[in-house]
Amino acid sequence: MGESELGNVTQRIGIMGGTFDPIHYGHLVAAEEARVAFGLSRVVFVPSGHPPHKTHQAISSGWDRYLMTMLAVLDNPHFDISDTEVRREGPSFAIDTVREFKRAYPEGTEFYFITGADACLEILGWKDSSQLLAECRFIAATRPGIPSSHLREEITRLYPGVTDRFSVLEVPALAISSTDIRSRVREARSIRYLVPELVRQYVERQGLYGRG
Repeated sequence: MGESELGNVTQRIGIMGGTFDPIHYGHLVAAEEARVAFGLSRVVFVPSGHPPHKTHQAISSGWDRYLMTMLAVLDNPHFDISDTEVRREGPSFAIDTVREFKRAYPEGTEFYFITGADACLEILGWKDSSQLLAECRFIAATRPGIPSSHLREEITRLYPGVTDRFSVLEVPALAISSTDIRSRVREARSIRYLVPELVRQYVERQGLYGRG
């Protein structure tokens, strides 16, 4: 992408936030599709330290999830990982992460927050949502069972006046979820080919998601 096309934008950075417990191929496919479709210089994965929406749910330690994510993105030169939320005390809010990124990157950098369709429809409930919408753009990755046309209608309904801050990204239908992967491990079923091999080995070595 040439300088004239970017204008004052020095680069475009994707922020891929999530619990990643564990990270799986669905996450990686969505990130790569977003990178290509929106001309992102890099996609930075940000494992959540203390997800505010999962306070009553047991999750793996932040550093286990960080290390699994690091192993998953090693082979893609366009992917990075940040420990900003794992290091930060207290709940992990997107607005704090985006502002930290804005301080770290050159002026003129454009930020795209990549998230699932379901989470995209809940942004009004996030901390400082109006400021967040002003600070970055959102890429809503569709999931199986959620038509992109319906998602666009819901975005228009929920976010009048700022719908230009949202883009809908259709990704290949990979019906993989972290919840199912954890269940498979507990039930001694295979997770091979659902997660990168290094992640599968880490889960096995650390005894994560073992039977109760």
